[in-house]
Amino acid sequence: MADPILSLVDLRVHFPTRGGVVRAVDGVSLDVMPGETVGLVGESGCGKSTLGKAALRLAPATSGSIRLDGQDIGSLSRSALRPLRPKMQMIFQDPFASLNPRLTVGSILEEPLVVHGRGTASERRERVAWLMEKVGLRPEAAARHPHEFSGGQRQRIGIARALALSPQIVVCDEPVSALDVSVRAQVINLLTDLRSELGLAYLFISHDLSVVEHVSDRIAVMYLGKMVEIADRRTLWTRPRHPYTQALVSAVPRPDPSDGASRQRIRLEGDLPSPIDPPSGCRFRTRCPIATAACAESEPVLRDFGPGHRAACHRADG
Repeated sequence: MADPILSLVDLRVHFPTRGGVVRAVDGVSLDVMPGETVGLVGESGCGKSTLGKAALRLAPATSGSIRLDGQDIGSLSRSALRPLRPKMQMIFQDPFASLNPRLTVGSILEEPLVVHGRGTASERRERVAWLMEKVGLRPEAAARHPHEFSGGQRQRIGIARALALSPQIVVCDEPVSALDVSVRAQVINLLTDLRSELGLAYLFISHDLSVVEHVSDRIAVMYLGKMVEIADRRTLWTRPRHPYTQALVSAVPRPDPSDGASRQRIRLEGDLPSPIDPPSGCRFRTRCPIATAACAESEPVLRDFGPGHRAACHRADG
């Protein structure tokens, strides 16, 4: 069996503030295999974007291990990490804010090649043209600036930039949430096609479980800095164990009305607790419809419920 292209072990990302320490990511372990797409879902504020940035060393990790293609990169200096940067890239949520408005698209796509000393000037121009064609844009549009493109086209530019250095893994941080509904499917299909053609691995972050279910091989669910469940997409969709996952699945609209006729919507009460002062024991217990007094006494750990299926819930057997 192949080794993971990305491996996170007990990763923690804490931010000190005047009010206390924000435990954005609090002990998460996750593997992404070569060519695999792992979806990461959860409410806003659960720590999933922070986890993605920390995995690429774009946010400082407080503790834990980060291994890229078998190499521990968590403690590497910036200079030592630089040769490994081409292996890992990121697609950001906002396709306008992540592009330099003063540069042409050609310059934006060529910049990673220049920084890492790839090719001659003519070879870089050829690479830029190839990248634009690969994401469905005309190469002659390279002389235009980002504001001259639509939101979907700008996100295609962001995808092309992420591919410039031929990465092995790409972290997709809410890549379609800022786009119109009409173009989301186009971008999702593009990412799926590129993964198959180029052999990419994705860590696909989203709050939309239906999107994640469509693109992922496995899905991990986060709540308040903790991973609460992970399974292959079919198992998670049809047999979720954690009450939080069950609530997320129940809220997804179904195109076939009869498909959800027997499924009851689970409505969560209350707001997401503060990551500065999380509840004792199970962090989900303050909103959980099946919580008992025992859930406040000890923190549940991820347990096996089948091949590759793990959930952190005291009452998941009930």
